[in-house]
Amino acid sequence: MTTLFTGFRLGGLRLPNRVVMAPMTRVRAAADGLATPSMARYYAQRATAGLLVSEGVQPSLVGQSNPGTPGLYTDEQVAAWRPVTEAVHTNGGRIFAQIMHGGRVSHPDTNGLRPVGPSAVPAGGEVFTPTGRQPAPVPRALRTEEVPEHAESYAEAARRAVDAGFDGVELHGANGYLISQFLSTNANLRTDRYGGSPANRIRFAVEAAAATVDAVGADRTGIRLSPGGAFWGVEETDVPELYTALLTELSRLGLAYVHLEATGPEETLVLLRGVWRGALVMNPVLPMGAKQTGRDDADRWLGLGADLISFGRAFIANPDLVERLRTGLPIAPADEDTYFQGGDQGYLTYPAYQYTA
Repeated sequence: MTTLFTGFRLGGLRLPNRVVMAPMTRVRAAADGLATPSMARYYAQRATAGLLVSEGVQPSLVGQSNPGTPGLYTDEQVAAWRPVTEAVHTNGGRIFAQIMHGGRVSHPDTNGLRPVGPSAVPAGGEVFTPTGRQPAPVPRALRTEEVPEHAESYAEAARRAVDAGFDGVELHGANGYLISQFLSTNANLRTDRYGGSPANRIRFAVEAAAATVDAVGADRTGIRLSPGGAFWGVEETDVPELYTALLTELSRLGLAYVHLEATGPEETLVLLRGVWRGALVMNPVLPMGAKQTGRDDADRWLGLGADLISFGRAFIANPDLVERLRTGLPIAPADEDTYFQGGDQGYLTYPAYQYTA
């Protein structure tokens, strides 16, 4: 019988359990997008997960969405990540880097550059900047001849990730960031080969994934998707058709996994599981919604065909989450005020479960 604690073969990795730590923005990087010793401790503390997926890592300066986030586009950033991956491996873990290009979800005050996107349509709401939230600016629409270099940026970051010791990469194709913007029907108003029909709107995602597979191999490449998600103002009006087309094309590449968020009706997600026959990581609840993923949610989705289950917020306050899930121990709550404040408080200060006599 398959449970959360049954091993699983993922690409070239043998996972001891089916618990995945979902990527979560924690904005603890040093200046110039460098990983830190605290980040090494943070990920190493959680290395009992079958797989760790890092916070979003920008593949270029223009791809940076939030202040305080790490990068993988300079040699110095590669060197700074090596102690992180070494710490995870020393503790027996496996870690993928999530490659995240923010696209229009950025601000010149964050990286000194005007954001880019598929069209000159601003994101919904306010974006994070070094001086607080500000209205999302109008991005510069990428010219047709520029689009491939941004797709290639995922692959170049993947090469650097492997050089830094990561076991693989996950392309962030969800939550309203650049790949998601190209998939969208209201952020992508293009009339060239990257816009209009579902076949055109999936092109950027497929090109980014194909380039990454060429760079580091299919068994080291995953992608995260949020079908029907409305993050940062994106809309998708043709979800089953769009994602059936996308997953069909991604199947040809033989990716290590697809990571789905529960952003659409369950029947749609089950339909897409039928389209994607490879390894499926499922995030069973809406990211940043009212509910956190629990054991019951995980077991339900394993029964619906998922291979691995990702947990986000529960991992923040529970570095020993796998053991807590295994033994039925209480799941400690996280302090939301410390999610993005920087420093070690609310980052390294959550203990493993304290047994009492």
